[in-house]
Amino acid sequence: MVDAKRFRVLLEEERDRKVALLKALLGDITSVNVARQDANVDDEHDPEGSTIAFELSQASALMEQSRVGLEQIEAALLRIANGSYGLCAVCASPSRRVAWRQGLGLRIA
Repeated sequence: MVDAKRFRVLLEEERDRKVALLKALLGDITSVNVARQDANVDDEHDPEGSTIAFELSQASALMEQSRVGLEQIEAALLRIANGSYGLCAVCASPSRRVAWRQGLGLRIA
């Protein structure tokens, strides 16, 4: 039997971390965009470090990854609320292996 209360707490904590990360990444993207307006746009050969395009790409990728993770967490919390957490999403059998970071909800044999 799945300890739904324990998993709910863990998922809510992870959701809070993801939300905070998304806010921080949005701030980073905003800062980079502001810096981009005031800087030489051709920073490809800057010996000081990474390019603005790289920084934006990296922050955008992390933001998308966090959004997907947040969606998975919300889906898992919904499954806890409706009593289907820990059940295979395909066959509805109890999963032998449930991790609190359950993403797809498929049974792993």
